[in-house]
Amino acid sequence: MHVTIKPGIYWVGAVDWNVRDFHGYHTQYGTSYNAYVVKGDKVALVDTVKHGFESQLFERLEHVGIEQIDYLVVNHVEMDHAGSVKAVMEKFPDVKIVTNARGKIGLKEAYGIDEDVIIVKTGDKLELGGKTLTFIETPMVHWPDSMATYVIEDRVLLPNDAFGMHYASSKRFDDEFSQEEMGRIFFEAAKYYANIVLLYSNQVQKVLKQIEELGLELDVIAPSHGIIWRDKIPEILQRYKAWSSGEADERVIIIYDSMWLHTEEAAFEVAEGVVDEGVEFRLYRLKNSDWTEVMTEIMISKGVIVGSPTLNRELFPTVAGFLAYMKGLKPFNKVAGAFGSYGWSGEAVGKIVDIFNQLKFDVVGSVRWKYSADEKTLEELRELGRSVARKVRGS
Repeated sequence: MHVTIKPGIYWVGAVDWNVRDFHGYHTQYGTSYNAYVVKGDKVALVDTVKHGFESQLFERLEHVGIEQIDYLVVNHVEMDHAGSVKAVMEKFPDVKIVTNARGKIGLKEAYGIDEDVIIVKTGDKLELGGKTLTFIETPMVHWPDSMATYVIEDRVLLPNDAFGMHYASSKRFDDEFSQEEMGRIFFEAAKYYANIVLLYSNQVQKVLKQIEELGLELDVIAPSHGIIWRDKIPEILQRYKAWSSGEADERVIIIYDSMWLHTEEAAFEVAEGVVDEGVEFRLYRLKNSDWTEVMTEIMISKGVIVGSPTLNRELFPTVAGFLAYMKGLKPFNKVAGAFGSYGWSGEAVGKIVDIFNQLKFDVVGSVRWKYSADEKTLEELRELGRSVARKVRGS
């Protein structure tokens, strides 16, 4: 069934309970593809659903009593949102597409859609009769074509990917969940930001400032994935401000992998040093860990310590892969350290430090050693943990 957000505004999207991999992102709770109908004298559909989920969209449109769509607003051309644009055009042949200049290019390049479209930019309005849509271009949050749609009379923001998370549920609104469930949802929102939006934090800051400058009142934020915000809007806005400005908790994440367990044994020594300073830590062996979750922990933590043995003069493969993934997302404002064992060359630790330097992390030290760590090296490892923890605490 559809869900009423406000009179004349309805959720008509689709829930994907079974997806567990979303272009490399681990979606352990599934996801949703949220589409919205705004009904005045004329009707606008804002975004569609992933190809293959059209039946859910059309069933919900029928349930709302929609026999004609006048406008299809395309906030973003990526396949999970615009994958059903052609299907909507076939079902409603008189529909007019509304998007921005980059969106028009994307529709042609991705789907071969070259029809005339209504091009909008920030501040433009679309009158539906009783409902007025206005638009905010949000380039690189997280694609060049991204934009948000705002329903002026109802103070409802439809921001596409911003403020979303991959979370399938039979409930639609934040105030329908328990406190325990909301803890999980906020972590999923952080995971979404860390793995999709983090690289574009400067742009996020600009958009947040733009929303303030435009004086938009927000009763509802209805993103294109996950739940709809109407009770905890201040909390999600504050978290976006924190994540985009590099604010993080006083905690340390220790990430490593190991070949003969020498580096693993060292990781626990590093952790002991962190504990000595009274700082919280979490420890992840990459072989057994969800990279999207590890990336989330990095974003919300001030300290990052990475360990790797050397294999063929290179980083251990799982560490190399994760660091390449992390580097692409460009976390910032981190205190860092590196460690690792080797048998005959020992380049891995230096390569970790090189990546930290490229990301402009504050590198407080590194430790490398041959084979098993002796007592002197064990103390150096503990001191590495202490040093990062002290910097994290600001002392």
